[in-house]
Amino acid sequence: MRAGKLECAPRLRQQESKMQNFSELPISPYVKERLSSAHFSTPTPVQAAAIPQALEGRDVLATAQTGTGKTLAFLVPVAERLLQRNTPGIAALVLVPTRELAMQVVDQYNALRGKRLAPAALVVGGLSETEQLKTLRKGVGLVVATPGRLEDFLDRKLIHFRELQILVLDEADRMLDMGFLPAVRRIAAVLPKERQTMCFSATMEGDMAGLVKDYTRNPVRLAFGSTLKPSENVRLQAIEVAVDGKQGMLRHLLINESGRCLVFSRTKRGTERIAKSLTREGINAAMIHGDRSQSQRTAALEGFQRGRYRVLVATDLASRGIHVQDIAHVINYDLPEWAENFIHRVGRTGRAGRQGLASTLFVKEQRSELFELERTLGIRMERMRVDGDLPEKRDGIRDGMDRIRSTARSRLVQLPGEVLQALMER
Repeated sequence: MRAGKLECAPRLRQQESKMQNFSELPISPYVKERLSSAHFSTPTPVQAAAIPQALEGRDVLATAQTGTGKTLAFLVPVAERLLQRNTPGIAALVLVPTRELAMQVVDQYNALRGKRLAPAALVVGGLSETEQLKTLRKGVGLVVATPGRLEDFLDRKLIHFRELQILVLDEADRMLDMGFLPAVRRIAAVLPKERQTMCFSATMEGDMAGLVKDYTRNPVRLAFGSTLKPSENVRLQAIEVAVDGKQGMLRHLLINESGRCLVFSRTKRGTERIAKSLTREGINAAMIHGDRSQSQRTAALEGFQRGRYRVLVATDLASRGIHVQDIAHVINYDLPEWAENFIHRVGRTGRAGRQGLASTLFVKEQRSELFELERTLGIRMERMRVDGDLPEKRDGIRDGMDRIRSTARSRLVQLPGEVLQALMER
């Protein structure tokens, strides 16, 4: 994605809100009751700022780190609009980059809608087209779609948006990264021009800025924290291992972490190898990558969410759009190909104000690559190095690292800054 500035930035402004509870919103008693029933009480900063502006009918452009509650920030205004409308038809369209994210948006909407709000239709590839069309024909108020399948339905005249009032672009920068910009533009071209548009994104650069300029009207600009840095709730550590020591280090991290763990590999083949190796060692692990069928990916994710699998091994397909509560530890078995992917990987933990841990494994030959990653993102990871075959417990290392077993013949060593810099410059 090219770097660039949002030319309409002077018209945009960052908003803050003093709202402390969803009950303070100027919305119907029904939606308030549904929020309470779904156990939503205190809004996140993104929700507190975006929802009031969206309820006024303003276009909204929000950038924030992952895990900040952006989904509910657009679903509440959508639910209120659906409740107040007087005509049938599809009133709201949410475009997302992946099937998994689409399914989770629909799940959250279903938790919110109750009996008075119209159902939502899921329009995505990899699932039964017949079932999706059957749902559409029954009549829905909201469509949550991925660009490819939706454009196919539009080309075949199986869906129309004559009554559309709200367009939401969720994880918009990820859609552009995946090559969906032409499809998004073709879809937007057939939508009513008089509509409200909300765009939620982790970054706002290059083509993303152009898309926003073309499809929003004087949007309210909301920005929360640095979207190019990990959340402050996530502790970052980098562990140097021998070339053949990654699997052993991974095993020890997992054995000594009681919570859910998400492991990232750069390749599909690596994901398969890691997951199968963990399973052979008695660790319940599932995997997700691009060559897995939708049913396999859904089963893996649901098993991970429900506790059947304590470990999920994934490629960067899972670094965004998969929202699983209480992931304790993210482990980068491989360094990511792009610095931005690191942000989205570690963003799977430390969500909604909770604390998280992210460990990155690297070998000696990757020191410069790791240093470049840190310099690009403006971050500094706590350095550790394994001396010998196995790590031992060391005071001052939190959570999962506190529980790593001690051995007489090895040590896990923290590297002070001046030593680290000397190593990087060798």
